[in-house]
Amino acid sequence: MINYNPKEWFTFIFRLHKADTVRKLTPMFFYLGLYAAAVAFLELNVFQLSKTHSEHLKNISLMHGLLGFVISLLLVFRTNTAYDRWWEGRRQWGTLVNVSRSLAIKLQAILPEGHPARAYFRTMIPNFAFSMKQHLRNQYHPGELELDEPHELSQEKHMPNQISAHMMRKVIALHQEGLLTGEQLIFMNEELRSFTDVCGACERIKNTPIPFSYSVFLKKFIFFYVMTLPLGYVFSVGYIIIPMIVFIFYVLASLELIAEEIEDPFGTDANDLPADTICNNIRLHVQQVL
Repeated sequence: MINYNPKEWFTFIFRLHKADTVRKLTPMFFYLGLYAAAVAFLELNVFQLSKTHSEHLKNISLMHGLLGFVISLLLVFRTNTAYDRWWEGRRQWGTLVNVSRSLAIKLQAILPEGHPARAYFRTMIPNFAFSMKQHLRNQYHPGELELDEPHELSQEKHMPNQISAHMMRKVIALHQEGLLTGEQLIFMNEELRSFTDVCGACERIKNTPIPFSYSVFLKKFIFFYVMTLPLGYVFSVGYIIIPMIVFIFYVLASLELIAEEIEDPFGTDANDLPADTICNNIRLHVQQVL
């Protein structure tokens, strides 16, 4: 995720950063410019259409005016839906931060000073956050996990579930040893259950993308809308249609690219959630508490 100062307007305008859609769309700008130039040249210099035919082609601009309103509504819905997914993912990671702190605080108050269980939870609570980050990115980096016995976790199985199960078994063992009363066990159950709830909510966001038909339809709509623009407007603006069509495509396609990037907020793109920073903060805060 990019950290920035929203007040620095000129920096945003004149600098191409990693997340800028211009980088991805530059090849399309070139080909669209050539296409618009070819259409303008053919209509103005080669075909030399009669006044009646040119008036008919000018009327195409009326259709574009109507379709422009429709496509703007579709893109607003698309970007809002993608941002809702991004924000829901951020809320779930915020919940994980609070749950990790809360469980650490409760264990700090209940477990005696110097008890080995403190060291166990000091590593396992952050391990859940790191394992969930890797799980959502389809990665596995054992170096990020602090494990006394790395072989106790299987890479082929659901890693967050394994760590959550280990913590639950440890809590039950402490209850059986008499270090936790039944009331204290119930007292900590909410945080232990929330780990699985947060992971499941993030999996729901990741594994349920925008419906394929809707995404394909919007891309086709943008493509044919832009490709037919020169046919009618070339008689009104001449060769200015070349930069005009490139700019219109930049605006429409950029909104779609941004929506595609943020609808899966758990990856490593520039606009994705800062999962690495959140995991490191959880580790730091839990270690401070325990």
